[in-house]
Amino acid sequence: MLTFVYTARDASGSDIKAEVQADSEQSAAKLIRNQGLTPVSISIKGEKSSIIPRRSKVKAKDKVLFSRQLSTLVGAGLPITQSLRTVAEQTSSNEMNIIINRVIADVEAGKALSVAFEAHPDVFNGVFINLVAAGEASGTLDEALERLADQQEKDAEISSKVKGALVYPAIVLVVIVGVIIFMLTTVLPQVEQLYVDLKQDLPFITAAMLAVSDLIISLWWLMILLFVASIYFLKRYVETDSGRKVADTFKMRVPIFGKLFMKMYMARFTRTGQTLMATGVPMLEMMRISGNAVNNVLIKASLDKASVKVKGGKALSQSLENDPNFLSLVPQMISIGEQSGSIDQMMGKAADFYEGELDNEIKAISTTIEPILMLVLAVVAGAMVGAILIPVYGLVGTTSL
Repeated sequence: MLTFVYTARDASGSDIKAEVQADSEQSAAKLIRNQGLTPVSISIKGEKSSIIPRRSKVKAKDKVLFSRQLSTLVGAGLPITQSLRTVAEQTSSNEMNIIINRVIADVEAGKALSVAFEAHPDVFNGVFINLVAAGEASGTLDEALERLADQQEKDAEISSKVKGALVYPAIVLVVIVGVIIFMLTTVLPQVEQLYVDLKQDLPFITAAMLAVSDLIISLWWLMILLFVASIYFLKRYVETDSGRKVADTFKMRVPIFGKLFMKMYMARFTRTGQTLMATGVPMLEMMRISGNAVNNVLIKASLDKASVKVKGGKALSQSLENDPNFLSLVPQMISIGEQSGSIDQMMGKAADFYEGELDNEIKAISTTIEPILMLVLAVVAGAMVGAILIPVYGLVGTTSL
């Protein structure tokens, strides 16, 4: 048996700190709940408490599973708190377990479920909170949670596909850089030594590469330091408003990958808009939430401008028409939905289209980028081989004379 130190909340919301003996952390949590308490943090006595960090690292699949399970239990007629406790017991994520228990404590203190979720913005975004609030208001919480699970699955699938398209070229570039560094620091110095022994002058290309080789060998630590510092400051710059705008503009305009990112953003906007509109979220609120969910400041700015036009009585399709940050199919599909009274369905069809287009775009990128990378690799390999073979052949010619 182990001794656990825990912090829990009682029915009045007061924190209680005590100890309990159990075989595992899960068993300790169960014993605490059996006392009518909600565990907030649990740790083995003498070890660091397992409290959620400020920025929670909850995986997308854990959030999808949480939404799906909670939807099933609520749809079966179980009370919210009981449903949450059941999901907490079934989750394999320690971070998610702690967050769910905090949500339970807030709900038992009299807060609405959507309000309880608002206390964890790093895990539950605006789409999640607003859909839950709409479900609570309309009495269709189980349906709202089911839509959330579908939305999260689609979004995770899109992100996974885009990341997958970027992995291959990244790996090839790393290999190219690795080969260059290996040749410069290992092979070329041996060629230089041959010329020194024979008192011959090095060819220009070999001498230039050896200068780079000497620089790498003597100042490798400085290069690594500069590389790490560059990544750090670039990351900090991207977190600023101006840096974020530059980064998002680059994503949408960069050759080859620009179309991929554009279609990803269109799919994300239309899928989020469909989910929100189908649940009864007002259009202006949908535009605000979707603008944040798309995760691109340029598209968010376009939606903010469109919101002003919609407030003035203009149709959403007309407000987005000719906007350079939106592909033309989006306002066209929304226009059809406005005429037929089914904007959510038309946005869903647009999302299906762009999700399919993403697959085609990824295949096209793979077809296009492979010969480009092979050409780059051939040029690099040719330059390196030339830098090695030219002096070797020169030495052969000199010695034969």
